Amino acid sequence: MDGELGEFLRSRRARIRPSDVGLKDYGRRRVPGLRREEVAQLAGVSVDYYIRLEQGRGQHVSDAILDAVANVLRLDPTERDHLRNLVRPSVLSPSSGSVREGVRTMLAGMGPAFVLGRRMDVLAWNAAMDAVTGLSGLPSPNMARLTFLDPAARTLYRDWATVAAETVAHLRLDAGRHPGDPLMEELVDELSADPTFTALWSEHQVKAKTYGVKRLRHPVLGDLDVGYETMELPGDQDQLVVVYTAPPGSETAAKLHRLTQPLAV
Repeated sequence: MDGELGEFLRSRRARIRPSDVGLKDYGRRRVPGLRREEVAQLAGVSVDYYIRLEQGRGQHVSDAILDAVANVLRLDPTERDHLRNLVRPSVLSPSSGSVREGVRTMLAGMGPAFVLGRRMDVLAWNAAMDAVTGLSGLPSPNMARLTFLDPAARTLYRDWATVAAETVAHLRLDAGRHPGDPLMEELVDELSADPTFTALWSEHQVKAKTYGVKRLRHPVLGDLDVGYETMELPGDQDQLVVVYTAPPGSETAAKLHRLTQPLAV
């Protein structure tokens, strides 16, 4: 994934119009968005300095300059963190992918829930989540593989295009946090068999998995509108607990109760 920093900055330059930052748009532009010279001017650095940054030669750049560039490019907090990760890559640390026994016990007492690890591997899940998504039927449970390589995903997710974009954005974020991960590179190569993944990957969008709504279509119960909440596990920032929820008294809550009730007997 060489050139990741330059590709990210160029993608962010491309979405800013000169008029957005108070510049007049003189002449025809070969590419959309701001020129490198304009970003440098607005950030208060020399053009050569900014070019070196885009080329990945700015490892010693100060926080003040990174903040100035981020302000010009209107990066949100997640994108700012991603920029810092790309400029100052950390040493790749191995991850066992093991889930603490206490976490597994916690899962057993919850509604549909699973533990998401590095590269969007699903490290553990409870019976309720399996009843909703059928994770145990996958050879190597991974949310990115499920989304792009399993044809059933386009039926499971009623808004598959949205899920696909969010999946790639989270995977990009993980790649920025752990640069040089050979397993990530293998996964990206594998997923690139899907043209939609390739197109989304080239956009360099980054997004943390936090909370939202999944619109599912279950083969037995039909449509489910589940909320999801994501929590980082204390002591392991690479593991997230994702829990599906439904408002009490809602149609989805009733369906989930019917689906999971036999599991508690």
